[in-house]
Parts: sequence; structure tokens; C-alpha cells
Amino acid sequence: MTPRAPELAALRRRTSAKWSTYPDDVLPMFVAEMDFDLAPVVADAMLEQVRTSDIGYCDGPGGVGAAFSGFADRHWGWAVDPADVRLTTDVSVVIVEALRVAIEPGDPVVITPPVYPPFFELIPEAGGRVVEVPLQLDRTRWALDLDGIESALRAGARAVLLCHPHNPLGLAHPREHLVALAELAAEHDAVVVSDEIHAPLIHHFEPTFVPFLSVGDTAREVGIAAHSASKGFNIAGAKCALMVAAADRTRALLDRQPAEVGFRTSILGRAATEAAFTGGDDWLFSTVDRIVENLDILGQVLDDEVPEVVLHRPTASYLAWLDFRALGLGDDPAAQILERGRLALHSGPAFGEPGRGFARMNVGCAPELVIDGVQRIARAV
Repeated sequence: MTPRAPELAALRRRTSAKWSTYPDDVLPMFVAEMDFDLAPVVADAMLEQVRTSDIGYCDGPGGVGAAFSGFADRHWGWAVDPADVRLTTDVSVVIVEALRVAIEPGDPVVITPPVYPPFFELIPEAGGRVVEVPLQLDRTRWALDLDGIESALRAGARAVLLCHPHNPLGLAHPREHLVALAELAAEHDAVVVSDEIHAPLIHHFEPTFVPFLSVGDTAREVGIAAHSASKGFNIAGAKCALMVAAADRTRALLDRQPAEVGFRTSILGRAATEAAFTGGDDWLFSTVDRIVENLDILGQVLDDEVPEVVLHRPTASYLAWLDFRALGLGDDPAAQILERGRLALHSGPAFGEPGRGFARMNVGCAPELVIDGVQRIARAV
């Protein structure tokens, strides 16, 4: 089941942010939306809700807990109790509402830039204060700075907001780093909120994704996980995400949330999510295959057209982190490329100070658009 990407003219009729932000002479490869048609099982589930006029309020997780438990076991060998799955609107809300009950106003919260730009805003929204502990970079290998995180926790940080797999790098943190992070959080009585939204998009040639809560009792005691079908199945607008707590301490934290946190979930999103996690594997595997092929194409065409650009190849997601520093395009190469090449990439500095000189490219599209995107970069530089 090869995922189909509609023709460019059809894509430009879409009203989502990806296709409505820029004029038609700009090729949008910035925001994390894929172009592929929905998995039929997902589309059918949402259409059935409409056909039966079942578009009321969402009361509880329904069958999502069991669906996600099966998905987590099949894909990652993670045993999830369906009763530990709660719903809300999206992963950003999971993060805000989990932090809101885990920290006190003004408490420091660690993030690890370059990282998903809303993290810088979600922490203040939850009442916290951002503390940056950048990832370590050895050539093209990135990793958590565990010593830096320990220093931040010793200085008073009360939580770590983990991006796993890490956006924009597509980096799935290894088990040993997750174990070490859990031990540090436990030692300093802190909480780890693990944003695992890109986990379904782990590339097949890599070791399986390791969920934070799966690495041991210590991680379960300190951790709250955020999951969703929204990235893997391209249904961000359906508005449904999961929060998972697997220990009495973290369950008690989530019990403090207002009931409205769950009640705001979309019933359409709940139906789509249950269908995705239950019957979407074949579509997902084919989509990941397409993404891996597109990354192969991206690497080859960059080598041919703009060899100065360094691809930091992801092992999860359809987002490619590109290093433009050798081209002298300044701190924000995406701005130069948009102006000169009419290609919209995601600005590197938006991901924090370590993003200066970088930009993020979305390759969840037809192969010819990947080639077109690189050719626009070549024209721009």
C-alpha cells in the first residue's frame, strides 16, 4: 500500500497551514504535515462518525486505551495498561496540563535545544521557567547532555521536557540515556514529561523506539508520556492526544487535572485515533518506507546540487535537519532561501540558539517535490 500524494495543484487547494500560509509560487516544506492521503481505515472511521451524526462531546477514551496498548506492544514491546491512557486535545495540551500539576509557579523546567519551538512557550503557559541544556553535538551525532541536565536539576529544576524522538533531529534517544535521565529525575524529585509524538515514524532499519516509561520502575515513577496518532497518521487537525502515567505517583498528578482537560478531546479525533492504532499498520509501514526513500533522494540530490549543505539524517519522522553554515547564509538561512528560492523551510533559530545556521525540511511528500525543493535551494545559493 504505497501512500499517494495528490498532484501539486490539488495540494494547493487544501486549507491547512502548510498550504495556506504562503502564495502559490512558494513550495511549502516547513510545518510538520505530510501530503499523503489518509489511511483508508482512518478516513472511514471519521466518515462513519459523520454518517451517524455522532459528532457530540467526547466522554472518556472509549476504545483508544486498548487500541494504543495493542499498538505499543506490536511496535515497541511496551506493555501499556489501557486504564492508564487518558485523552486530551493535542500533545501541546498534554505537556501544559502535565506540567501544570507537576510544578509550582516559577519552577525551572529543562529543555534540550535545538528543539520543537513551542516548547519555549508551553513551559511559561504552564507556569514554569525555561532552562536550556542544549544537546551535545559530535560532528553529526547528537545526544542528551546528561551532566548538564544533572546540573540544572541540582540547581532547582523541577521537570525535564523530553523530546523523544527529538524534533527537529529525528533522534530516538537510546535506552541507556533514558535510564540515566530517569535516575537523575528521581534523585532530584523531578518529573519527566516525554513528548513521543513522532514515535510511530521510527525508520525500520533502526532499532525499535524505546518509550521512556518502558525502561524501568524508576522511569514509571517520574514519567508522564505524551502520544498521538496525529504525526504518524497525519491527523493533527482531528485533535486527540494521549497522556500515559504508569505509577501511583504520576497517576495521582494527572488526577489533579480538571475534567475539562479530557472533555475537550474531539470525538472525531478519538475515532480516527482508535482506527489508526488498531488497523493502520500497513499504511504506516508503507508511509515510513516512502519517507526513507525520500531521505535517500534528499541526500543524493543535495550531494549533487548543494554539497556544502550537511544533512543530519533522522532515524524517525519525516523532518530533515539541514546545516547551511558552510554557505554563509547567516543565522537564518531559511529566510534567504524563501526570498531567493521560493522554498519555505522551518527557521533554524526558532529551535533555539543551536539552530543558528540550520533549517528544517519536511520530506513527507512526493519524491519530485523533494527534488524540486533541493533545486530551489541551489538556485537560492
